[in-house]
Amino acid sequence: MTLAILCSGQGRQHREMFALTGDAPEAAHLFAHAATLLGGKDPRDFVGTEPDEALHRNRAGQILCTVQALAAAAALGDAIPCGVIIAGYSVGEIAAWSIGGLFDATVALDLVVRRAEAMDAATRAGDGLIFVRGLRREELDRLCERYDAAIAIVNPGDAFVIGGGREALDGIAAEARAMHAARIVVLPVEVASHTRRLAGASAVFREVLGSVPVVFPPRTGGRILSGIDAAPVVSLESGLDKLAAQISHTVQWADCLQACVEAGATGFLELGPGHALSAMVAGIDTGLSARSLDDFRSMQGVRGWIAHHLGA
Repeated sequence: MTLAILCSGQGRQHREMFALTGDAPEAAHLFAHAATLLGGKDPRDFVGTEPDEALHRNRAGQILCTVQALAAAAALGDAIPCGVIIAGYSVGEIAAWSIGGLFDATVALDLVVRRAEAMDAATRAGDGLIFVRGLRREELDRLCERYDAAIAIVNPGDAFVIGGGREALDGIAAEARAMHAARIVVLPVEVASHTRRLAGASAVFREVLGSVPVVFPPRTGGRILSGIDAAPVVSLESGLDKLAAQISHTVQWADCLQACVEAGATGFLELGPGHALSAMVAGIDTGLSARSLDDFRSMQGVRGWIAHHLGA
């Protein structure tokens, strides 16, 4: 089996998200560093004691999701083979670069803070995201043009995330209901991620990326995919350009999953939080093996699953 590692984005943070990684000694330094970015509060305590809305604020959410992926990778260690395929959903792309060996893990955590701060500075009051399933891309493109919104993420199976101002999103949701969309959900995100409304944030973040140490080519030999076009990162400068542009450009996640399959991936491990990405894999091909860290009761179980499938 060729393994693909999927790094989750915001939206599925929960109280038990560090159940498997929280006690891993290999991840202790990551939780300690993340605490310095969360006002001195350890992420493991943060998810257990802060109100739900705090877990989903843009800056905190990006830190929590990134430290989860990095802690999982650290705990798994050499159970993750060299040469894996790695893709990150939204902020998960920063974690993907780190797991692939391009960024140091603490640098990645610092970067998501700068990313979140740039996004917050460019955000207008009321901006957000909604999820719509069951309408064609052309139909949603027309609605977005009418309401000055944009498709932020393209997921498999006619499933889309749309970003814009609150009035625009409310209008699109109402029309989508009238068009018999299968599902419409207001997402717990307070920025219009991956839309042109954040073009200024992309520019700011590109400058930040130009000043951080990067190892290229990646020391793990991994195949890291860019979210905006599903292409592997084969050039440092163009890769950094795309990583910054992703903040204000549509994430082509359906294409990323297809690119994993075309590169030979037959097993997918989502590092979480949540099961959203692994569920999407099952949706594109029921013959693929896809699990999330949240499916397991121990890191030993995760290692066993990886070893079993790599040996199959």
